[in-house]
Amino acid sequence: MAGQMGPMMQPQVILLKEETDTSQGKPQLLSNITATLAVADTVRTTLGPRGMDKLIVDDKGKATISNDGATILKMLDIVHPAAKALVDIARAQDAEVGDGTTSVVLFAGELLKEVKGYVEDNVSPQVIIKGYRKACQVAVEKVKELSVVINKDDSEFRDILEKVAGTSMNSKIIHLQQDFFKKMVVDAVLSLDEDLNERMIGVKKVPGGALQMKDSKLISGVAFKKTFSYAGFEQQPKTFENPKIICLNVELELKAERDNAEVRVEQISEYQAIVDAEWEIIYEKLEKIVNAGAQVVLSKLPIGDLATQYFADRNIFCAGRVPSEDLDRVVKAVGGSIQSSVNDLKPHHLGTCGFFEEKQIGGDRYNLFTGCPNAKTCTMILRGGSEQFIAEVERSLHDAIMVVRRAVKHKSIVAGGGAVEMELSKHLRNVANEIHGKQQLIINAFAKALEIIPRQLIDNAGFDATDLLNKLRKAHALGDKWAGVDIKNEDVSNNYDNFIWEPTLVKINMLTSATEAACLILSVDETFRNPQSEKPQMK
Repeated sequence: MAGQMGPMMQPQVILLKEETDTSQGKPQLLSNITATLAVADTVRTTLGPRGMDKLIVDDKGKATISNDGATILKMLDIVHPAAKALVDIARAQDAEVGDGTTSVVLFAGELLKEVKGYVEDNVSPQVIIKGYRKACQVAVEKVKELSVVINKDDSEFRDILEKVAGTSMNSKIIHLQQDFFKKMVVDAVLSLDEDLNERMIGVKKVPGGALQMKDSKLISGVAFKKTFSYAGFEQQPKTFENPKIICLNVELELKAERDNAEVRVEQISEYQAIVDAEWEIIYEKLEKIVNAGAQVVLSKLPIGDLATQYFADRNIFCAGRVPSEDLDRVVKAVGGSIQSSVNDLKPHHLGTCGFFEEKQIGGDRYNLFTGCPNAKTCTMILRGGSEQFIAEVERSLHDAIMVVRRAVKHKSIVAGGGAVEMELSKHLRNVANEIHGKQQLIINAFAKALEIIPRQLIDNAGFDATDLLNKLRKAHALGDKWAGVDIKNEDVSNNYDNFIWEPTLVKINMLTSATEAACLILSVDETFRNPQSEKPQMK
C-alpha cells in the first residue's frame, strides 16, 4: 500500500517566492499572440496613401500627430512583455532602413494570427518556427531575384530616386506636396559624401509661413539658429564674403580660468597679480585667434561678454554655445577642423565659405553658411502652420531621406503597393505544393500572411478587399509580377510602370525582422513576473 501511495504523496516543492505570477503552456502562448495582435491593430489603419493619423497625448499634455509606425509604438507605453517585441522590430526597421515600420508590425501580427489555430490544435511551436524560417529564406531569395538594379551612371538615376522618394511620401502628410519635397530630398542625399551619413542633413523647424514654395527651402551649406549672445554682439558685422572661419571647443570666458585651488597671499599686489594673470590668459587667447586671420569664430562652449566685445571692435563675428551637431556640419561644409586649443593655429585649421550672413527666418534669426567649396552637408528649413504639423513633416522627410539613401547605397528597387507581397505569396504557394507534411501548411500560412499588406492598403482606401485581391491573384497567376493596388483608380495596375518603387532592402528587412519577431514570440511558453522586492527598512 505504502509503495503504491509513494509517487502520489510526494511533497510539494515551492520553487518561487510567494505572489510570483507564473503562466505557462498553450494558454500563455495564445495570450502572447493576442497581445501582439492588439499592437498590430493599433497601427493597422495608418498604412498606405489613404491611411489615417493617430493623435497621441503624453502625460504632460503634449500632443503628437503621426502615422509613422515606429513613432506611434515608441510613444505608446506598452507594458506587455511579448508585445514589446513588435515595438523593437518597428524601431529596428526605422533605424536600419527608415521606412516600412507599419508594414513590418502588421506582417508580424498576421504571421501569428495565421498560426493561432494550429497552436490551439496542439501543433508544436517548433514545427511552426521551422516552417516560417524556411518560408522567409525562400521569400528573401525571391525578392533578390525580382529586384531591378539601378545604375548610378544612368541618365535617369536622379529621376528613379525621385520616384522612390515620392512612393515613400505617398502615405505621409506631405503627399500633396511630394513634387516639391522629393526634389529637395534627392538633392539633400546626393549632396552627401560616400558615407551617406544622414546626420549631415540638418533639419530646422520654423513655425509660420507656407510649407512649400519660397518659405521651405534646402540650403546647400549650414544654417543654425542664432545662439545666446552677450552685449557687444549687435556691433559685430552680420555678412561676410569668403570669410575665414574657425571652429573651437574652447571657452572664452574669464571664469573659465578660475580653479578650486587655495592661494594664500600676503600682500594685495600679489592678489592683483593673480587677477591680472586671468585677464592676460584670455587676452592672449583672443589675440591668437585674431592673428590667425579668423573673421567668423564659432565655439561649442560659451564666448563671454569680454570676448564678444573684443571681437566686435575688430569686425569679427562670433557665436558661442553652438550645438555640437551643427558645428560638425559647419566643419564638413567649410573645411578645417574643430580646435581644442588656440595655440599654434595654422591656415589649414581654418575653413571658408562663399558667403556668410545672419538672416531673419520667421520669428528667429539664423546664421547661414552658403557657397561652400566642397559642401558635403545641407540644411532643410521647414515652415508650416503649427509645431505638430512641422514635426510630422520632419518625420515624413526622414523616411524619404532614408529610403533614397538606401536606394543609392544598394542600387536595387522593387515595385511597391502590395505587388511584391502578392508575387511572393504566389511563389510560396507553389513551393508549398512540393513539400509534404505539416510544413506545407505553415508555408501556406506565411504566403497568406503576406496578403495583409495589399489587403490593408485596400481596406484603408475604403475599397472592396475581396474583389481587388481576387483580381490581384489572377494577375499574378497570369504572370504579371508587378501587379499591385492602384489606389487612384480603385483597380489593379502594374506598379512598376506606375513608378511606385521601393528599395529592395526595405522588403528584405521587413520579411526577416517580422519572421524573427514571430518566431521569438512562438518560442516563449512561460512567463514569470516577480513582484518588486521590498527595500529593507533602516533601523
